[in-house]
Amino acid sequence: MALIRSIATVGGYTMISRVLGFVRDILIAAFLGAGPVADAFFVAFKLPNFFRRLFAEGAFNAAFVPLFARHMSEGGADAARRFAEEVMSVFVVFLLFFVTGLQISMPWLMHGFAPGFADDPYRHDLAVSLAQVTFPYLLFISLASQLGGIMNGLGRFAAAAATPIILNLCLIAALLGLGSVLETPGHALAWGVAAAGAAQFVWLIVSCHRAEFPLRLRAPKLTPGVKRLLILMLPGAIGAGVVQINLLIDVVIASLLPSGSVSFLYYADRVNQLPLGVIGVAVSIALLPLLSRQLRAGDEDEATGSLNRALEFALLLTIPAAAALMIIPYPVIAVLFERGAFGPTETGATAAALAAYALGLPAYVLIKVLGPGFFAREDTVTPVKIAAGCVVINLVLNLLLMGPFAHVGIALATAISAWINAALLVFMLRRRGHFRSDSRLRKAIPRMLFASAAMAAAVGFTMENLAGYAAADPVQRMIALVVVIAIGLAAFAAAALLFGAARREDIKRMLDRSAR
Repeated sequence: MALIRSIATVGGYTMISRVLGFVRDILIAAFLGAGPVADAFFVAFKLPNFFRRLFAEGAFNAAFVPLFARHMSEGGADAARRFAEEVMSVFVVFLLFFVTGLQISMPWLMHGFAPGFADDPYRHDLAVSLAQVTFPYLLFISLASQLGGIMNGLGRFAAAAATPIILNLCLIAALLGLGSVLETPGHALAWGVAAAGAAQFVWLIVSCHRAEFPLRLRAPKLTPGVKRLLILMLPGAIGAGVVQINLLIDVVIASLLPSGSVSFLYYADRVNQLPLGVIGVAVSIALLPLLSRQLRAGDEDEATGSLNRALEFALLLTIPAAAALMIIPYPVIAVLFERGAFGPTETGATAAALAAYALGLPAYVLIKVLGPGFFAREDTVTPVKIAAGCVVINLVLNLLLMGPFAHVGIALATAISAWINAALLVFMLRRRGHFRSDSRLRKAIPRMLFASAAMAAAVGFTMENLAGYAAADPVQRMIALVVVIAIGLAAFAAAALLFGAARREDIKRMLDRSAR
């Protein structure tokens, strides 16, 4: 199946990137721990990433890819290239002013982004200086996101999917090469972020040339195509990035809690992002161009079928991942991060946040998969209406739960608001007749839940019997976790086949078609 093959391509490169990301985070935990320098860097790193995911990867791609597909189908490659060049020219000018303005005003903006840092001058000033270094990353990575959208629109997913690998390599190199040279390891990481943005941009420029789709910079002009893109982007900035908005709210509120809270949430979210990135983002990236083409051709039934299969594929992998992370969060965090400046206290606090985040993992993925059902129809208004309500819900829940549960309450609020967001997206698609679950999906979901419950029981039983090894030295602890994960995977595979959540003939058919 073309969809499964595309998902596998994006997911494979994303998995490599996530593994390198864990290596990066293991080094950050060892060098920085969960203290004031770590808090300052994570805020400085999250801010440009927030705008990147909100505008560049979220709203921009949601609006750009369907329009690019339309120009390609109606006017051919030349029309699509002209549209892409017009967009890039306006994009460059806007980004230069936007990034420069944020850098200049960062000392004042930090009071809004991390208000809790105001009582700690060291953390506040350090976060400001690091953010001013990291923000050029936003310029380059936003342009790289457009280039990635072009490659995805051309059906070439590998180049864009491999781009995050460059970021992780740059940060690892910066930390190891400059961590002991500059004022703090946080400064080394900040410069590594800036360098990574430029490197990713160059990589995708070269990739476009190799795809025989070179671009040139035109004089910026608000053409009808650019105006249409902006109209679609404005509501999509919230609709496609609701999870990122909620995470930014988490950081703002976590800055009001004791030192280390921002770091606990960062490390927990990084682990939670592995299945979200490998599954949710991969499915979303592969699904949007496919739905756009099917709807452009008038194949409404084919589009509905593609959305059903995407949901089935995503949930088959996400539900057991969420169950596992809720059952064994402590061993996972201990193996990944507990060394150097990151001790058992930090492990316990981070593991609790991970369990709360994992509760919403299927919902985060559903949001990613359901979004293309609107974006492929050039509808970015409906998701923003849903997102606005969910942001308010997240904020209210944060304020209610942070008192009794501290940083764990913030993670729990994010998970609850994500489930509400996903449910409303399904409701609106069904109401408009753009989605109907087929019998295969309806039968598969309860079977996935049974299989995941069986896996969770196997994982919990195995972890309990290996508790002595898990509390031993780091090597034995790692071996114990690998054994638990292997048994969990085997248990889920057996249970999925037994309950019918996955069928041998379906797997064989997908593999055969992917091979072709």
